[in-house]
Amino acid sequence: MFCFQCEQTSKGTGCSTFAVCGKDNDTAILQDLLVHAAKGVAQYVHRAHRLGARDRTMDRFILEALFITVTNVNFDAPAIEKVIRRGAAVRDAARNLYESAAKNAGQSPETPRGPATWVPEETLSGLVKQGDVVSVLARRDEFGPDISGLQELLLYGIKGAAAYAEHALILGQESDEVYAYFAEALSYLAEETPSVDGLFALSMRCGEINLKIMEMLDLVHTATYGHPVPTPVRVEPLAGKAILVSGHDLKDLENLLKQTEGKGIHIYTHGEMLPAHGYPKLKAYKHLAGNYGGAWQDQKVEFARFPGAILMTTNCIQEPQANYKERIFSAGHVGWPGVRHISDGDFAPVIEAALAAPGFAEDGPDKTILTGFGHHAVLGVADKIVELLRPQLRKGDVLVVLSNGAFDGLHDKLLRGLA
Repeated sequence: MFCFQCEQTSKGTGCSTFAVCGKDNDTAILQDLLVHAAKGVAQYVHRAHRLGARDRTMDRFILEALFITVTNVNFDAPAIEKVIRRGAAVRDAARNLYESAAKNAGQSPETPRGPATWVPEETLSGLVKQGDVVSVLARRDEFGPDISGLQELLLYGIKGAAAYAEHALILGQESDEVYAYFAEALSYLAEETPSVDGLFALSMRCGEINLKIMEMLDLVHTATYGHPVPTPVRVEPLAGKAILVSGHDLKDLENLLKQTEGKGIHIYTHGEMLPAHGYPKLKAYKHLAGNYGGAWQDQKVEFARFPGAILMTTNCIQEPQANYKERIFSAGHVGWPGVRHISDGDFAPVIEAALAAPGFAEDGPDKTILTGFGHHAVLGVADKIVELLRPQLRKGDVLVVLSNGAFDGLHDKLLRGLA
């Protein structure tokens, strides 16, 4: 196999004998094929957009395909197969949309090649063989390291932007401009003779589009849940039944909080879900009890110790261990073979698993950390922050923003140093 999509890749160069994240060879290749299918859809969608024709179903499929193929999202080959086959049907509909728009405009429709002409094999093994032909390594052999490297740079950029756009879409926010860019970028990635200048220009625009998407996501998050406020979050458990929620999907968390009200279950966040505690409408749920555990790379140890049900939303799932596989669930685009998937927003199976599990026997010590320092809260006291930091700052100093990467203990050390 080969994958060098993330910063955790083996030896910093690429996972070639095993995947650090747990992705197997077939899944890696099928993800490449799903991107290929999305390019075929985009070749027609981009041309239709230029003629003023659009179909949100097609736009949203492109978004879904890009998000599913992000590292640490979906590892379930049969599930990816279903999306690939749906992609072929969406591509055919996109072709009809474009050809009809061209006819209405008095034009002869173009006949794009490459992904636009792809026909899926009938079996999963056949799809894997097709995916091998359009894999990263195959394109590197075809275009050379510079062009293929720029292709991957652009692809990973729009994948990341698509993940944010998907979260905005979940809460009802989407943009024709964003969809048009994704279709244009993927369509160009399907070109037979891409250029350095063309790929570079689209990569630079990716940053601009991502800023727009982040603005959309911020607006819809704050409109739905309120502006985050600085909030102490308990990091030790409370006695009782428990559910742990990881990922980024605030809508899934909200639905779970609603469905568990009055059931005597404490809800804990994990990993990237920690900031949820800062949103006023979410923190109003009294059974949102605290945060448990840390970064994604520690989940096999931490989940084994967690005496309740676990819900993975959006990404960062690792291969579940036997001692908790029966009580871990996925939602949204997350998938792992054998893990029960919640596709309809009804978290009854998660709740049943939590009630059947022992839960925490006793309260842990009273210990908290702070979250909720969104831009609204920070800018509200910007003058005070500047005055506090002024004696320590020199011209040219920059603000460092942290994520939960694989740096053991770094966050705790920095937080203690800033306290």
